[in-house]
Amino acid sequence: MAEAIAVVSIVSNIVQLVDFGSKVLCRLNEYQSSLGDIPESYQHIKAELPVLLDTLQQTQKEIESGSIRDETKQALLPAIEGCQVQVKLLSDVILKVLPEQGDSWGRRKRKAFSSLHYDGKVEKITTIIRKYIQTLTYYHAAVSSTLKSIPGRPEPSSTVPFRRDPDFVDRKVLGELHRKCPQPASRVALVGLGGVGKSQLVIEYSYQAQEEFPKTWVFWVHAGSPARFVEGYRKIAEVAKLPGWDEPKADVLRITYTWLCDKASGRWLMIVDNADDSNVLFRPLDEINSGVKASPQAANSLADLLPQSSHGSILITSRNQDLAYRLTGRHLDIIKVKPMGSDEALHLLRKRLPNDLMSGDAVELLEMLDYMPLAISQAAAYISQRAPRVTISKYLRHLRQGDKDRADLLNKDVGDTRRDTGASNSIISTWQISFEHIRKNMPTAARLLSLMCLFDRQGIPESLVRHNYHEDGDTEPKFEEDLYTLASYSLIGMNSKGEEFEMHRLVQLSTKKWLELYNELEYWKEKYVKLLDDAYPAIDYKNWKASQALFPHAAAALDYRPMRKHYVGHWSVVMIKASWYTAQIGRHEEAEKMSRRLLEGVEIALGSEAVVTLDSVIWLAAVLNGQTKLEEAEKLMLETVEKSKRVLGLEHWTTLEAMRQLAWTLGGQGRWNEAEEPGLQVLETTKRVFGEEAEWTLDSMSTLASMYYGQGKFEKAKDLQDLVVETYAKTLGEDDRKTLTEMGHLALILKEQDQLAEAISLMDKYHQFWKQKLGGDHPETAKCLDLLQEWREEYSQVHSKSDKTVNE
Repeated sequence: MAEAIAVVSIVSNIVQLVDFGSKVLCRLNEYQSSLGDIPESYQHIKAELPVLLDTLQQTQKEIESGSIRDETKQALLPAIEGCQVQVKLLSDVILKVLPEQGDSWGRRKRKAFSSLHYDGKVEKITTIIRKYIQTLTYYHAAVSSTLKSIPGRPEPSSTVPFRRDPDFVDRKVLGELHRKCPQPASRVALVGLGGVGKSQLVIEYSYQAQEEFPKTWVFWVHAGSPARFVEGYRKIAEVAKLPGWDEPKADVLRITYTWLCDKASGRWLMIVDNADDSNVLFRPLDEINSGVKASPQAANSLADLLPQSSHGSILITSRNQDLAYRLTGRHLDIIKVKPMGSDEALHLLRKRLPNDLMSGDAVELLEMLDYMPLAISQAAAYISQRAPRVTISKYLRHLRQGDKDRADLLNKDVGDTRRDTGASNSIISTWQISFEHIRKNMPTAARLLSLMCLFDRQGIPESLVRHNYHEDGDTEPKFEEDLYTLASYSLIGMNSKGEEFEMHRLVQLSTKKWLELYNELEYWKEKYVKLLDDAYPAIDYKNWKASQALFPHAAAALDYRPMRKHYVGHWSVVMIKASWYTAQIGRHEEAEKMSRRLLEGVEIALGSEAVVTLDSVIWLAAVLNGQTKLEEAEKLMLETVEKSKRVLGLEHWTTLEAMRQLAWTLGGQGRWNEAEEPGLQVLETTKRVFGEEAEWTLDSMSTLASMYYGQGKFEKAKDLQDLVVETYAKTLGEDDRKTLTEMGHLALILKEQDQLAEAISLMDKYHQFWKQKLGGDHPETAKCLDLLQEWREEYSQVHSKSDKTVNE
């Protein structure tokens, strides 16, 4: 009699709880459908409530059928009563914070404001209910297994083929797995780049799940190929001792699938690792030549053989977000695994290399490795194996040396017993698997990736890639589809507006190495420098913002000198434009480095007497002048002037520019008298060849004026500079960069002629121009400001004395 009363009591509690919980859920659904999205904390509990109600109803059926023993009922009663308490608390919160249809605007506002104070409480309720769901699910599966057990059947165990990692670094993802995976019939996918740590996370989770639920089976199925999938199911059949599993003609897939679907088999967790290829999981079974002999009825593919059982959970790892969605059915069940945070990465490196951790070098190493767990482990193993001759510092030096050395280092497979035997421990080889798959199935997406890998890794503009990666003969390029494919594989990311893209630096390096293996890298270098030359604006301050935006991508091209002469020309123009911008923003050492690399490249490709080579020498000399490396600049220009006269003639613009640069170099050394001769010769020639008002002529005139200024011939200098400013103001306008620059030069001359007020006025305009374009901290802006302050102070003193004299 007492037992019957206990049964009635438990069932009554469950019925009341299901009824009350359904009303609370209905309240949440009504709010969402009529008044908009509910707050995030309420979305979580809204997702948990249906699971709780379903689990309670299943428990009720088991109790009413007499399947659950008395001691189990007593164990379940506190959980059921605990659920009642939490659902009642939730109902009270909802009444306080979620507005109803009849609420006034003021009341709704007050409720919305007060809801902020209840978010933590709702999250706590969600966490407690989640634990009760796990408890009910565990007892339900355990009881079913006990009642229907077969004599001699083995206890639940694991087929995970990897030992636990003693150096595992905990990550936030594990918490999400503990929340999502224990739910009945759950399907959860970890998605991310190869080497980001997906498999290591699920290995650790498998051990933690066994500790938390010791009566749960844990299975490992590798989905890299049909044969390996079948082998995973065969292993399940073996450890579970399923009848007939070891017979030569056994249909292992059918036997295992049927057993997994049976609640009597108990609670299980299946890890489906490396589910990257839809041709493996969704290809018709009759097309697979992998020993698949038969299948359960209605199973058309291997994916159909993944049961949707309330007593089972499936945890998937995949590089392919699209495939992960097909397997889980919900984006909410996809967890994106990103590279480690800086603290996590440093913790991993400390565990792997406890005796070699110089903090500065370690931080830089982790940054260069993009905080990728596999790359960090690979580097640590390499250093450890070769210690003491190799340290973090030495490894870092190798990484800095360039793409080739970097790729060679990161392509070394140092082995790892906690990775699948068919998987390389090389980060580059790991990603090339994804590249190959995309190349085979989405060739246009592979070409888009090939182009994008040459850009600077951040801020890749859509305008430069959308129409520049397809080939003649292609059907209409499907840019959005190609973009989605690369994003699905986590090979690219994008900004919040989706207009600019980014890539991990190691993904770019691996892609370039992959292109090199297929002899395609040179083709994409040519394509890249050509489109960059077309897009990069001319050297002019009007184009400052565009130059600034494209500069990182131009700087990346420094290492992409093409082999064919035609494309070397495009490359050299890009380098000159980029180094000009670098010099203008005051980064002279970087400008010099780019200029030297430019000269070295064109000299090798085109010879020392090519026009492009001579122009590159002139530009290098200009950069050296800006750093006051005048002796080297003079030597370069003397040789170049003679060579250019001989090869191109006196009237060629390259010869004239070389002579003009020589004049500046001599003037910079204070040798103004010597500088006058080439300056005068250039002006006479440009007048004759290009005309009185041509820009070449005016620039030559300004140069000669500077030579006169250096000699103290201020009247002659002013006559020329007045003409330059007047002509530019007439042809370009008074606010043009060229006009304002020449005004600045004229101001210096006027100052020496004691025309201080006019000099200040012109220099102020010049200063405002630089301040607007380059900012107040730029050296040129600061120099102008210093002059202005000095002149204004002098002007004030002069007028103060003048006023005093008048008063006296």
